[in-house]
Amino acid sequence: MPIHRLSRRDLLLATAAGALATFAPRFALAAEPAIRLRLMATSDLHVNVYPYDYYRDKADDTVGLAKTAALIAAARDEVRNTILFDNGDLIQGSPLGDYVAYEKGIPEGAKHPIVAAMNGLGYLCGTLGNHEFNYGLDFLGKALAGAEFPVVCANVLKTDGTPLVEPTRVFDAKVTDSTGAEHVLRIGVIGFVPPQIAEWDKDHLDGKATTIDIVDAAGKYLPELRQQSDVVVALCHSGIAGGERAGREENAALFLSRVPGIDVIFTGHQHLVFPGKDFAGIDGADIDKGTLNGVPAVMPGFWGSHLGVIDLDLAKAGDGWKVSGFRVEARPIYERTADKKIFAKVDAVPAVLAAVKDDHEATLDYVRRPVGETSAAISSYWALVADDPSVQIVSQAQLWYGARQARAAGLPDLPILSAAAPFKCGGRSGPDYYTFVPKGPIAIKNVADIYLYPNTIRIVKVTGEQVREWLERSAGIFNRIDPTRTDEQALIDTSFPSYNYDVIDGVTYRIDVTEAKRYDNDGKLVAPDAHRIVDLAYKGKPVEPGQEFLVVTNNYRAGGGGHFPGADGSTVVFQGPDTNRDVIVRYIVENKTIDPSADGNWSIAKLPDGVNLVFPDSPNATLDTVPAGVTVEKVGDAGEGFAKYRLRVG
Repeated sequence: MPIHRLSRRDLLLATAAGALATFAPRFALAAEPAIRLRLMATSDLHVNVYPYDYYRDKADDTVGLAKTAALIAAARDEVRNTILFDNGDLIQGSPLGDYVAYEKGIPEGAKHPIVAAMNGLGYLCGTLGNHEFNYGLDFLGKALAGAEFPVVCANVLKTDGTPLVEPTRVFDAKVTDSTGAEHVLRIGVIGFVPPQIAEWDKDHLDGKATTIDIVDAAGKYLPELRQQSDVVVALCHSGIAGGERAGREENAALFLSRVPGIDVIFTGHQHLVFPGKDFAGIDGADIDKGTLNGVPAVMPGFWGSHLGVIDLDLAKAGDGWKVSGFRVEARPIYERTADKKIFAKVDAVPAVLAAVKDDHEATLDYVRRPVGETSAAISSYWALVADDPSVQIVSQAQLWYGARQARAAGLPDLPILSAAAPFKCGGRSGPDYYTFVPKGPIAIKNVADIYLYPNTIRIVKVTGEQVREWLERSAGIFNRIDPTRTDEQALIDTSFPSYNYDVIDGVTYRIDVTEAKRYDNDGKLVAPDAHRIVDLAYKGKPVEPGQEFLVVTNNYRAGGGGHFPGADGSTVVFQGPDTNRDVIVRYIVENKTIDPSADGNWSIAKLPDGVNLVFPDSPNATLDTVPAGVTVEKVGDAGEGFAKYRLRVG
């Protein structure tokens, strides 16, 4: 197998003029001939080929294999010997993937678009990601059939105990040493996927495939693979987590690094970057050198945002070669400036775009086409003052998904709640920063107007007391109101981000804004005697402090984002493989017509007549979208383009 290289002409076509600096490998001079080998990998591409956000229906310089391909071209031009891998999660995760799976299919002799794009880039080998199983094994088989590179995975088994795909493979790679002499390197590759796919895709895998622990699978196959190879590469579609090993970890790369025989680990799944600060504080992970227990490792972001690069210095050792030095980096396709603007470091490679052009254009039609109907308008104009449709539809979808997943995962049979926040509510983003989807057809791109972030589903188990404190933290968005005053009082603390204003559906409650904030804007308890949450009930009965609940939320909140009581990472009982946005789309598709009308499960507690509450909102907000239970009127100009509204409750 010759080492693939891209020509200087290809490189110039692929990169922005002057955007890429030449890399100078940091290798010491060797007395004997040495081999300098560059190993590269993509991970978590999720069918992102074009630099385009199909949800927002606009170009996006932070994503796309077509841009990563420019980094690949540059990296190949810098050194003699390069090999390219992929670390899984290829065929699902963007509307392009859904279009192929649900609409177009993969006709006989055709290629899945992500595979068609990858075939032109000279991949040596890949592994399976957890999202490869989302459409079932038959679809996966058709998608992989068109690949011009093999896929390995050691911990997914058929029901008869045999591997679903090859667990390992050894490749002969022709390389050139420092003197110009040619050699053949034996490159051993082993792959892994989170064993949780057996639960996450139970409907597709039950009775067809099962999984084993990543470290156990490594122990089974690595001794023989090590004997057959000069360099052993682990394609580990699993993230990095610390602590003690218990078995069947979802994020097992750090534990895998302790298994003897591995020279390099490509990791992923978490949609983060390693080396880097994302993993600061994890014992055994060197965030500067890029090692896991001394083994070179890289996690190259997601959606094509980075290219993982590991340079190895190989010295002669008997009849083979051994690693004598290394350098690790994750190269980005873009930079974010101090004022939060995006600067593209590379241009998209035209040949990669051309490989999926027809499917890209068909996907644009797909996302612009209705996937269902909404029986009422969905807006976020009033989301901070009353229960509203933009949060309600998110909770409806999360409760629908959470109930299914809780049963499949064997979670305790507890009441299931949903925590969701309004994202587009003006603030620093301006008076036009609100959601509005009119009554009638709803398209996939509208979902992004409701749910902005690519978060993934989490379920936490909490007590009734933690539910109450969670809501107390949310209620910090309101200023304290003096019930004896009749002049204008600003209801909303505009320094409090709306994405931290969680509404918890499944319980009912009121918020007494005459009380002091129990928590400050950083989530610190500042008024232990203050209690804004009153009449908290589940199915009409008061919530008891020791009562237990499952709460469906997102990975940001469940992992400690916003510093909410009951959500610090320790209460997570289920980590879903799906994004919250995908769950909303699936919910709409399955139900065809949705009713996002708010159920009024929360409200601001009634205030004395004459209390004059005002708040800023969009001048375009329509009063016919005001939820039941409150009265709103426009009363003037709030400045900076906002209108001022008066609120009456009760």
